[in-house]
Amino acid sequence: MKLFAIFAMILAMSLTGCHHSHYSKSAEANGSFSTIVLPSLPDELYFAGEDVPLQYIDVREALQRELLVTCYMHSRTMLTLLNTERYFNMIEPILEKYGIPEDFKYLCVAESGLNPEIVSPAGAAGLWQFMPHTAEEYGMMVGNQIDERYDVEKSTEAACKYLIEAYEQFGSWTLAAASYNVGRNGVQRRLNAQHTSCYYDTFLPQETMRYIYRILSLKLVCSNPQAYGFTIKPKYCFKPLDGYRVVQVTGEHIYWSDVAIHYGTNYKILRLFNPWIRAYEYNNPRNLTFDVKVPSKRFRTRG
Repeated sequence: MKLFAIFAMILAMSLTGCHHSHYSKSAEANGSFSTIVLPSLPDELYFAGEDVPLQYIDVREALQRELLVTCYMHSRTMLTLLNTERYFNMIEPILEKYGIPEDFKYLCVAESGLNPEIVSPAGAAGLWQFMPHTAEEYGMMVGNQIDERYDVEKSTEAACKYLIEAYEQFGSWTLAAASYNVGRNGVQRRLNAQHTSCYYDTFLPQETMRYIYRILSLKLVCSNPQAYGFTIKPKYCFKPLDGYRVVQVTGEHIYWSDVAIHYGTNYKILRLFNPWIRAYEYNNPRNLTFDVKVPSKRFRTRG
């Protein structure tokens, strides 16, 4: 057995040596690598109408870092771009209704990558990544059977209400956006301690220090994907979830599969249009009534 083990070790070493020799010859023959291009920064940039001071070296370097991450996390960024038409179509009218600058749709992108099913390790959920207690503060139901953090319209309205309060407190949309990451008290405490009134002058937790630049990098890439190397034919973009009607559903016990079948669809597609449904059934002792989106029968086969 000992002799066999020694022989096996020698054989493995010889094969490894052959593999390395072959690899090095192959690499030498190739003689080149793919070109990695540093994404260019714009001459000027604004967030929600507020100037981004690109004349500051720390600001330029921080934006360059996040733009690199956005541009070279190819699959993640590509999936986000595929989703922009679907979810911006739902988010933009609500932002306008509440008087929130349109740039805040990119905050939503930074939070979730426009994945309505995403859940953070800390328990934040949905496109706007609400924690359970914050969601309940803004009037959303949170539970194992119904969770309105996954409702695109309701969570967007809740985010708008939060941002209005933050803007009233800070007088700056940039600081309001930063507070979405670290909380209004977290921002205010650091402004007071450092005697500052501007995001770009304030030392914040590392994640929050990167947060606005991540949003800005996503704004740059989503606004002009081809300029940053992302080419997507329009026919491949995920289309808006339209072509549905809203029906009201109530009852002491709601069985969502039965609801789906009743309206000519299935549970899977019902969940796609109503991601706030989180289980097969809902025990409804208060006889709450739910507005449920039901797609047309042609939804799945449309071009």
